[in-house]
Amino acid sequence: MIKPRAAAPRTLTRRLLPLQVGVALQGLILWVPIEKLFMTQIGFDAASVGVMAAAYAAVVPLLEVPSGILADRWSRSRVMILGCVALMISTLIGGLSQNVLGYVIAAMVLGIYFAFSSGTVDSVVYDTVLEETGSNELYETWIGRVRAVESAAFVLSSLAGGVLAQYTSTRFTYFATIPLVGLAIIGFLRFQEPRLHQAAERVTLRSHVALTFRTMITSRAVLRVLFLVAAAGLLTQAVFEFGPLWLVELAAPAVLYGPYWAALVSTLGVGGLLVGKLHLELKLCSHWSWRSSEFTPASSCTMRCPPPSGPACPQAPGR
Repeated sequence: MIKPRAAAPRTLTRRLLPLQVGVALQGLILWVPIEKLFMTQIGFDAASVGVMAAAYAAVVPLLEVPSGILADRWSRSRVMILGCVALMISTLIGGLSQNVLGYVIAAMVLGIYFAFSSGTVDSVVYDTVLEETGSNELYETWIGRVRAVESAAFVLSSLAGGVLAQYTSTRFTYFATIPLVGLAIIGFLRFQEPRLHQAAERVTLRSHVALTFRTMITSRAVLRVLFLVAAAGLLTQAVFEFGPLWLVELAAPAVLYGPYWAALVSTLGVGGLLVGKLHLELKLCSHWSWRSSEFTPASSCTMRCPPPSGPACPQAPGR
């Protein structure tokens, strides 16, 4: 049990600044708001959009656990950099695509980016807060700020992407994105990665993998969280993938895709800030404790449990 000590907000701010810069630059994906418009231009219809979404959605769960183990055993910052590289490659393939098949390949590479990026930022923010302050009390505040920065980058890139597509071409937004994502790598390289997750006793790769899957399969708390995350992801996927199609149906100009997408992604930042303000995870912990004797705020709530730092923490590695 780590005893809380006085918070060090100035040091924490300086230390997390490169990470926030990297997250912001990584969020400047100019092609996202006009993606569906571009896809229809190269031959997509509603059915093939679903195939594309299924293609990259299938890649993500296959790589989630391996990427988490890699983050634990190697480096979380390096894993985020690999995610940036995958995003750049996916963007290049997408920009060069002339048909449905080429773009589906780009989408599958994009799934690698999602797998390498999901949860990694949360875990490094948690461990950094813990290293600097000795307590996890500021975690919700800081992860909310990081998500707000990410959301602001999404909003900015949405507006810029729509305007850029209107006055150049939808294809050009893909090529303009690549150098921006490349700059994010510099921010991640300059970030001083926390080492709390490496403090635990080193275990063999086989034991690490076995413990991860055993925890995922046998822990009721983890299974419940996985189910809730999957359900939320399903709804989010439907809104983000198929929502813009009504703009395509209305033959809206490219510049209008920016405000639509900006309004949509702004909810991500608002949600991140609300979590830090409302402390919803505490209410969730209390609910689980009441419903089942095996659930306690100290052991079952993933928002309060430190991101996995070894075999003792019952969560997926690297997350």
